[in-house]
Amino acid sequence: MGSDMILYNGIYQWKGLGKPLGLAQGKIMLKIFRLDDDPADSVLHMRPNIVVVSDVPGDAITVKGWAGPLATSISGKFGIDPQRMLWIEHYPEVKYGVKKVKQIPEIYEVVDFTWREGVAISPRWRPLRPPMLDIVKNLVENG
Repeated sequence: MGSDMILYNGIYQWKGLGKPLGLAQGKIMLKIFRLDDDPADSVLHMRPNIVVVSDVPGDAITVKGWAGPLATSISGKFGIDPQRMLWIEHYPEVKYGVKKVKQIPEIYEVVDFTWREGVAISPRWRPLRPPMLDIVKNLVENG
């Protein structure tokens, strides 16, 4: 899996809902992979566009709270067919407590949307499971 599969990897500045007040504008971590761009891969993927989003600590928006509008914005901006996109929320492991001995484990969740006229609505979350979990973790870690 080469770096030619990475469409985007960095901070994505979201302008919010575009209202005069700029409601919900903020930034997220965004990684977009296109599995069918790998010349070594002869497998036809039903959902070759893997979008992995994460919160930016301390930012005003969360990927879970704005899943639908973010998916709508990102699929439009990057020309991704929503029916061929796997939307994944990634929550890195968090250690906390006085000596950082307590932890919240790393989580990857798939978000399925209903799409109406190019707009993502009714998000439904489910755990990402192997073997796809292993593929996505490898992409995120080794991109």
